[in-house]
Amino acid sequence: MLLASVIKKVAPPPAIESFDRFLFLGPHPDDIEIGAGATIAKLASKGKKITFLICTDGRFGLDFVPKGTTPEELIEIRKKESIAAAARLGVTDVRFLGFSDGGAYQFEDLKKGIARMIGEVQPEVIFAPDPCVDSECHTDHLNVGEAARRMAFFAPFSQIMAGLDARSADVQALAYYMTAKPNQYIRIGSEMTKQFKSIQAHVSQFPKNSDAFKQVALYLKLRSLYFGAKSLKGKAEGFRVLGKVQMHCLPEAGLK
Repeated sequence: MLLASVIKKVAPPPAIESFDRFLFLGPHPDDIEIGAGATIAKLASKGKKITFLICTDGRFGLDFVPKGTTPEELIEIRKKESIAAAARLGVTDVRFLGFSDGGAYQFEDLKKGIARMIGEVQPEVIFAPDPCVDSECHTDHLNVGEAARRMAFFAPFSQIMAGLDARSADVQALAYYMTAKPNQYIRIGSEMTKQFKSIQAHVSQFPKNSDAFKQVALYLKLRSLYFGAKSLKGKAEGFRVLGKVQMHCLPEAGLK
């Protein structure tokens, strides 16, 4: 274990805040805000270029919408909520792949859609949910995280990207949110207020003063204190960050 620590110190992951262009992948509307909202607000306040890509349409999140709302109607509601939520974090570039919520799509099509967006946006850092969390059971989270790690690695290879009808991009790092093994912490403070307001913009999922919102807000507050204590940063969000070195043939990067 000591040797693994030495190896990680010799090849540390790159610092997220040192980059300028970011692509945040969300399996559903609201995942990005919950997983990294405070960090996004901080990056946006510094003038970073940020794009959101919502991969599925959220058509099955019907718990808090009026009875009789159809999945097709909810798709449009959730698009509008996603745009409003991003704006509260300082992000105006929100895009949608439009795949069906619930895994009713081909993984290769999802991968191609993400690849094309990487080519268009030219991000230096890609954020996605961690597909290696043992407790994660949602197909969309697993698929988006898996597609993200494949494309983050292959993005610089022009011939591979051309095979996916996409341009190459010099991606420098992959950052997992909703991870059980963070290795980098971003200090946050007042940005959490913006994060909560962005989550509340998803009215169909988190009605005002609902238990659903109170529970997620409490979780995020406790998580920020836990990560802050671990990193000596007061309050923080945590991510597993992999640079080009860590993405390939460096198994120690998977250790805490």
